[in-house]
Parts: sequence; structure tokens; C-alpha cells
Amino acid sequence: MATRADKPAKPRIVRCPACNGDSVYAPGNPYRPFCSERCRNMDLGAWASESFRVPDETPPDDLPFGDPKEQ
Repeated sequence: MATRADKPAKPRIVRCPACNGDSVYAPGNPYRPFCSERCRNMDLGAWASESFRVPDETPPDDLPFGDPKEQ
């Protein structure tokens, strides 16, 4: 009787976050979840240049904070 451990695991294929190409999500891919070193470096560069930012709803320091009707 064959068990699941006897079968080689099918590699999991995911979409590369940088180029949307296929990427093997396994320990054998040192760039995972990216497909290549190039895509990994593009993503790192975007973070380093602050291209990925979370919107901030805080008003500038020279404007009052909150509802103007309550001030």
C-alpha cells in the first residue's frame, strides 16, 4: 500500500508579486515568493524609495485636528 509520503510533492506555483509570472513557492526557490532575483530586487527598491506607502489621514501640523464644528 502506497502512502502519501512515497509520492514526491507537487511544487506549489504562485503568482510573482512583481511580474505576475509563475513562481515556485518551495524551499528550493531562494527568491520566494518572487520568481527571480530581479523581481525581488525591484520590490526591495520600491520599498527603499518609499513607493509603497500607507495613506495617512492625519492633518498637517498647521491645521487643527478633528471636526471644525467642535472647536
